[in-house]
Amino acid sequence: METLRETRIARLAAMARRLRCHVIRMTGEAGSGHPGGSLSAAEIIATLYFDVLRIDPARPDWPDRDRFVLSKGHAAPTLYAALAERGFFPVAELLSLRKLGSRLQGHPDMRKTPGVEMSTGSLGQGISAAVGMALAGKLDGRDWRVYVLLGDGESEEGQVWEASMAAAHYRLDNLTAFLDHNGYQIDGPVGEVMSPEPLADKWRAFGWHVISIDGHDIGAILDAVEEARATRGRPTMIVARTTKGKGVSFMEAEPVRWHGTAPTREQMIRALAELGCPETIL
Repeated sequence: METLRETRIARLAAMARRLRCHVIRMTGEAGSGHPGGSLSAAEIIATLYFDVLRIDPARPDWPDRDRFVLSKGHAAPTLYAALAERGFFPVAELLSLRKLGSRLQGHPDMRKTPGVEMSTGSLGQGISAAVGMALAGKLDGRDWRVYVLLGDGESEEGQVWEASMAAAHYRLDNLTAFLDHNGYQIDGPVGEVMSPEPLADKWRAFGWHVISIDGHDIGAILDAVEEARATRGRPTMIVARTTKGKGVSFMEAEPVRWHGTAPTREQMIRALAELGCPETIL
């Protein structure tokens, strides 16, 4: 007999797959976008938006909502897919990705898109905004939490480490960060371009509570979030090992190529089939 936890995990896994289906369809129809790093973040974003975050799509500006900042803003397709499936705007609008006049541009825009908490795209800036939000919550005595998702290539940015020092200094235990550690950036493997390793040890040295997990294991994500909630006096960094292009064989095989290249129609159809996407996605 399936337990409640197993049912919960299965529901979130199905949503992560659905988000991946949207990412492929969106970038394929747009003819541009960043599928690789969008696919690697699917389980993290699905778990946050469909289990963890205290949010109300009918009231995007609800003062007591939790906040999520996509610091690696180029992974916007996954965020848009989650927002649409959560009810912030119609799912059909996803196919307007990157089109003139669309609310869904290549990077998130808080002025246009319901549910987007921070305009991001310039790497390193999102975590700084998240630190500011978490500090504001502390100063105002509010109980909402802030979550932020970074890329490991982004972790080469000095601003990331300035923000991390501030978060530890102000003891922001209402801040939880995820590192989408897929090992690649636009120019190649992060270890060859400018290695930020040892990442977990660095975050610990900067005063954070650090948890290392498989970023595609939803059970591990849920457990890490609970551990972060129980941590007092320090922000938490969840280093999530992921696979760039996860779920699509030819994208996993060439992660650098698929950082910012959209699939052709033939590739899109093949990827949707590999993911087992329902015909309604087609």
